[in-house]
Amino acid sequence: MQRLIWSLLLCMAMAGGLPGARVRGYIKSFALAFTLPDNLSAIESNPPLGLVTNRLRLTFSTSVSSKIGFEAAWDLSPRYSEVFLDGIFPTATGGDSGLDYRAGDFNSRLVPPAGDPTSGFALHHNLDRMLVTIKFSGADLFIGRQAIAWGSARTINPTDIIAPFTFNELDTEDRRGVDALRLRVPLGMMDELDIGWVAGHNFSLHRSAFFLRGKFHVLQTDVAWLAMAFRRHFLAGLDLAGSIGGAGAWLEAAWVKPLAFAPTEPGDRTAYFRLSAGMDYNFSGRLYAFGEYHFNSAGRHNPDSYPDILESPAIKDGAVYLMGRHYFSAGATWQVTPLLPFTLLIIWNLSDGSLTLAPSAEYNVAENFYLAAGAYLGRGDPPGMGSTGPVMRSEFGTWPHMFYTALRYYF
Repeated sequence: MQRLIWSLLLCMAMAGGLPGARVRGYIKSFALAFTLPDNLSAIESNPPLGLVTNRLRLTFSTSVSSKIGFEAAWDLSPRYSEVFLDGIFPTATGGDSGLDYRAGDFNSRLVPPAGDPTSGFALHHNLDRMLVTIKFSGADLFIGRQAIAWGSARTINPTDIIAPFTFNELDTEDRRGVDALRLRVPLGMMDELDIGWVAGHNFSLHRSAFFLRGKFHVLQTDVAWLAMAFRRHFLAGLDLAGSIGGAGAWLEAAWVKPLAFAPTEPGDRTAYFRLSAGMDYNFSGRLYAFGEYHFNSAGRHNPDSYPDILESPAIKDGAVYLMGRHYFSAGATWQVTPLLPFTLLIIWNLSDGSLTLAPSAEYNVAENFYLAAGAYLGRGDPPGMGSTGPVMRSEFGTWPHMFYTALRYYF
């Protein structure tokens, strides 16, 4: 696999001058500082923990003919951290960042070698796209490593479970690629049928996903339905997006029946339901705001019951990472100047009263060059000690505070 990567990069460099070929990319750099809640920190003085991560991404695309296209993308990520920081925040993919839906992959860490401690300097890489697109007269076929994403909700997408982002991820420009075979069939001007197979590790069927999705425009509303089998579970989803009185509105929902395709396998078979509904409005050319309610039946009402769901299918396979039942999120972006937007996001756990505040600002320094800064600040009761060990008293009270700066340059 390593030889494949270097061969691909050489081909990209050689093919960059071919007619119709295009090589583009970007450089990003993030500097982060974390402060753990007092009762959660294993460090007596609880000093800030630091992480610097960089990302060089090269994307090569070309048209072999009018019917066949090819795209490849490769990331190189030098990182430096004072301590091992992986898993400091919950993730929507169980910490694997989408790796569950790759048939095979190389070790993402180049330096230090696998098995060595990861504190200090580390060099990672990722073959994120390797996609062939074939256009037929009545359909488009996508073969290879590609991005798959669904849902119209702004903060939490119940139907987006293949390789989703959590609300606090910093680099959300490119969805992590998964290995898939996908057929899109247009049914009209704005209607389509989407059929696909997303491969699991070693093409294992019980770790793969199969989906059928239809999208239609009805009564000035975008309507999408989804039926999916993933890791032997079943998901039925619905997504509505339209407008009400000049404001945008959406409703996205998913019902999951765990182990529906494994009738003899032991495990938790409790069905769960997730829903996100909200509205947004552009008040002027300078102010945009939205509000969204999220319901998660897989969660719990009481914080001391949160750990009970950590081994549930919803957490392990269903991309559920929030542990409460009821949430409200609101966000606003104020265009201070044409080159300087300021954004504030609030995620509020209505079950336990904890919340996360996320202020951020970004400045367009020059063409294709951006600087940003922000924070994620958790508010809530910190964990305490019970007779049998640590006890959660709130969700976001256990999350670390994060402060960051970001630099982006496109070429």
